[in-house]
Amino acid sequence: MSLRHALLGLLARNPASGYDLLKIFEISLANVWPATQSQLYAELGRLADAELVTVAAEGPRGRKEYAISDAGLAELHHWLTAVEPRKIVRSDMLLRVFFLGQVDSEQARAYLRRQAEISAEEHEKWEALTEFVAEGEDDLSVFGLLSLEWGLRFSAMQREWAEWAEGEIERSSGTDAPPAAR
Repeated sequence: MSLRHALLGLLARNPASGYDLLKIFEISLANVWPATQSQLYAELGRLADAELVTVAAEGPRGRKEYAISDAGLAELHHWLTAVEPRKIVRSDMLLRVFFLGQVDSEQARAYLRRQAEISAEEHEKWEALTEFVAEGEDDLSVFGLLSLEWGLRFSAMQREWAEWAEGEIERSSGTDAPPAAR
């Protein structure tokens, strides 16, 4: 997914200003595809240059309201139906797990314990959004709940895995010295 397609998807619902889009991002997409204010405004400019959005209205202090164009809607539909999602395979958390044998078992268990805590905190954030997202009946709420459920399940799985992995290290640790020191 790209920021481009996230913005096109939001604008397909109805026109919005950059500020409005940023607020929607913070509420609904930040856990899926975070973006900063500068990234969002720069991408809106690129979308306008590519004629995928138009400036539907201009207000005081340079406020612009953007609307998706027919070309933008066609691009969004193409992306939704014809472009396979890329699978992200990088995880610096798992890379660290791969090398936890280089530290003593208590440090390795502490790392995994912290990962379980982080996942529990993420789960709480997802749960806090549930009531807010469930209130709406529009497409963003209906399909937002599907994304929210993925976040709930994924964070629960990460916590459970980290707790399991910590237990595995505890069961298998015959020595606390890292392999290089043995």
